[in-house]
Formats: sequence, C-alpha cells, structure tokens
Amino acid sequence: MDQRARPFRSVLYIPGSKDRALEKARGLPVDAIIFDLEDAVAPDEKENARATLAEALTQGGYGSRMRVVRINGLDTQWGAADAKAAAGMNCDAVLLPKVESAAQLDALAALIGDKPIWAMMETPRGMLNAAEIAAHPQLTGFVMGTNDLAKELQTRFRPDRLPMMAGLGLCLLAAKAEGIVIVDGVYNAFKDAEGLKVECDQGRDMGFDGKTLIHPAQVDVANAAFAPSEGEIDLAKRQIVAFEECEASGQGVAVVDGKIVENLHVVTAREILAKADAIAALEG
Repeated sequence: MDQRARPFRSVLYIPGSKDRALEKARGLPVDAIIFDLEDAVAPDEKENARATLAEALTQGGYGSRMRVVRINGLDTQWGAADAKAAAGMNCDAVLLPKVESAAQLDALAALIGDKPIWAMMETPRGMLNAAEIAAHPQLTGFVMGTNDLAKELQTRFRPDRLPMMAGLGLCLLAAKAEGIVIVDGVYNAFKDAEGLKVECDQGRDMGFDGKTLIHPAQVDVANAAFAPSEGEIDLAKRQIVAFEECEASGQGVAVVDGKIVENLHVVTAREILAKADAIAALEG
C-alpha cells in the first residue's frame, strides 16, 4: 500500500509489560499500536517486559495494524538490549525516543539491521535537526512527543498550542519533504472528548497523518477526525469526473462548485479516495 494512503489515524500506546493490555489491543479499532518498553514500564519490569512483548507479538492477532516497538534510549542501561530484542520481534518498526541527530539512528540501525525506524521528536535540538533526521535512509516515521517538548520549552498549556507551532511545523516540513509518516502528540485529558476533537482537527488541518493516544476511549474521536469526511469524498469524486471530462473533450477548464480544478487538485482527490478505500478495507 502507498505510504500516503495507509491510515495512521489512531496510534495507541500500550505498555509492553501488561498482558491484559496487550490482549485488549488485539480487538481495538486502531490503525497502529506503539508497544512501549520506555515510559510505560517501571525500571524493575524492563527485562520481563521484553519477554512479555516478544511473546505477544509472536502470538500475533493484531491484524493489519502497524506494530511499532518503542525502546528505551540507547543512552540508558536498557536501550541496547531493547534494540537487540526488538530486532527479533514480529513488529513493523522500532521507535527510538528523544532523537536529536541522524547519528543516533545510525547507532540504532547497527543493532537492529534493516528493520524500519521511527523517531520520537520531543526536544528543541530534535526540532532544529528534523530535516537531517527525516532524511535518514532507514527512517519511515516521526512521532511528536509534545509532553517532553513542552517541558523542555517551559511553555504554558494553551488549547491552540501556539508555543508548539514552530517545532511542530519544522517536523511537518521535514516529514513531508521526505515522504514519511508523521503523527501528532498525545492529548492528556483522556476523558475530555471535546478538547481531544479540537486538537485532532487542528492536527489534521496542519497535515498530520494521525494522533498518538493514551487511552482506548480516545480512538473513535481520532479515527473520525483523521478520516476523509463524506463531503471530502464526494467533492473528490466530482473533481476527478469534471477534470477527466474536460481532458477528454479538450475544451475549457474544469470547474466544481465555482472553483477551478487543476491537476494538483486531482492528485489530492485521488489521495483522499485511496485513503478512504484503505480505511474501509481496514475496518472491513
């Protein structure tokens, strides 16, 4: 499947140490799962978590959901062992926290072979080096770590996330330039569906592919926000028809709803329909 068509609307963090959570995740309507060996696992559980997660992934049952394993940083006592363990796991990518340079990705690649890498983008230096990081040949995805970024920036919380915009924008530009996936940071108030929707809509408007989530209660909101709406699908179909009819006749300019339709609009329209088809296939 084309990377731009594959859905990443909902990307749920699951503790790699919790059997019950690992089992429940098999039945959740999420597009991707981040199996966490880092923040969600206590220090004295780190080694057991590797074995627990490896067994769950071997058993499978996660369908076509993207399976990403977040390891501890390579500067910690657990990172290298996590990386070597993840290299043998039945997963689609390994997620490295607090990435600030392409050299860190080289170090991870040396431990995991050719398995795809995702990068947590959560520090000011990471934001400033986003273009270099995104261009790494083994990297296929960015995950925004907005909680850590807010801490490093010493920002106050604002619903419009204005203090974050420079960092989010740099990462978006880098991700789009290299054609990699980029998913937005978490929304901490997991019982606040209205606030989550506002932040999801903002992220979708900015160009994020989806949202990282901390609770299954957030899944439906994210799935709806990052999927093409019925209106967008209808418009896309009409734009394609109008443009193709004009091309076939060799006359005039295609116009839909009083707006000119150019080839770039048709490219976007086809991407919207491909995303809608991929979501339908995933949910079917």
